Amino acid sequence: MKEIRLHGRGGQGVVKASQIVVKAVVAEGKCRQFIPFFGVERKGSPVFGYLRISDKPIRRKMQVYEPDILIIMDDSLVTLPATYEGLKEGGLIVINSRKTRQELGIPAQAGDVAIVDATGISEELLGRNIPNTSMLGAFAKVSGMVDKEKLFQEIENSFGAVNRKAAEMAYEQVAIIGE
Repeated sequence: MKEIRLHGRGGQGVVKASQIVVKAVVAEGKCRQFIPFFGVERKGSPVFGYLRISDKPIRRKMQVYEPDILIIMDDSLVTLPATYEGLKEGGLIVINSRKTRQELGIPAQAGDVAIVDATGISEELLGRNIPNTSMLGAFAKVSGMVDKEKLFQEIENSFGAVNRKAAEMAYEQVAIIGE
């Protein structure tokens, strides 16, 4: 089982991104679980989502406290203590940013860091900062946890061809920076 924690801001599509991953994983025949956490429900407030993906039934029903993977949709969240909290040794971080690993203050226990300018892609294609589908494309490439074609099809079914293109662009543009 892999545990994933998503960090974003209200309006960036954390919940919808998680729902799309769940649909794609189900289409592959895997087990999944999604738990949203909103806190203050207003645009721009920090929001979280918790995903579990496994080939076996998932019995755990709580927040993810020690994620294998962090998906960070807004690099302004890296200054919050909770963002990197509990990340497993060698954990993967997928982040929406133009900054370097050093500028982001990535903790020592992190393994690979995947950086993609999801905001730039979404603003170019959608005209606004909704990085969720771009981040899913990057996640698919660097994690290998979800079939990219099933994921891209779910994105297109939910949001249309332009969002699928955003995911495909991020899939191609994501840069993996080792430890």
